[in-house]
Amino acid sequence: MAKLKRTVMYIFLSIAAIISIFPFFWMIVSMTNRSVDVTMGKLLPGKYLMENLDKAFNSVDLVPALLNSAKISLTTTILALIVASLAGYGFEIYRSKAKDIVFTILLLSMMIPFAALMVPLYRLFSSFSSSLPFIGVDTLIAAMLPTITTAFLIFFFRQNTKMFPKDMLEAGRIDGLSELGVFFRIFMPTMKTTYAAAAIITFMNSWNNYLWPLVVLPSASNRTVPLLISSLGSSYSPDYGMMMTVITIATLPTALVFFLMQKHFVAGMTGSVK
Repeated sequence: MAKLKRTVMYIFLSIAAIISIFPFFWMIVSMTNRSVDVTMGKLLPGKYLMENLDKAFNSVDLVPALLNSAKISLTTTILALIVASLAGYGFEIYRSKAKDIVFTILLLSMMIPFAALMVPLYRLFSSFSSSLPFIGVDTLIAAMLPTITTAFLIFFFRQNTKMFPKDMLEAGRIDGLSELGVFFRIFMPTMKTTYAAAAIITFMNSWNNYLWPLVVLPSASNRTVPLLISSLGSSYSPDYGMMMTVITIATLPTALVFFLMQKHFVAGMTGSVK
């Protein structure tokens, strides 16, 4: 009976793995074929990889889009880690009734869909276009600011701060460190798994963000990768082979970040729910 259960479990897991991996397999195979082969559902590698790569880098603005996405994602990730960790640290270490009320309101803001905030945000950044043009509409800074940190990320850091040994904070204060010194020299190095998990989440969300950049970045020179892929798919006669090549290239940064920091990500996410 036990052997039968194990066999059924392995069969189920194998089917689930195949279903999960198949889209990636199809994407990689499609980037080696022509558009007509992709539409026909060809599942064997072709010989048009170099042609599709040439089109991706020379026919469309892939490199500028990658650079724009990299600037937004890296800057957003670094600032989000600093701001959210400071907020989560402050909410947990310096607790009071007033701070708990503010934190509750912050959590309630997670119930508001971003689509409901787009019009007020767009009007806000439009008003900056005349007085502060460097953060107005159609600037990369405007695409970053609303996503620098989120209520979830602050909650994530606060939950992890609960497990931080408070004796280390007292030891740092006794040694003469300032509060910021305690935070940067003791808290941050100790909580590196939490930062790794938060970095992966923030980077992936920022890299794949589509809705807000679509609204606030109308010019072609400021396109991010998701906007470029969307424009390729909405053309009159899409070249699916080239599109799959662009999609594969766009997937590599997030996949690389995740696999390099996978162990820290698991440890950070596990620690947040203990």
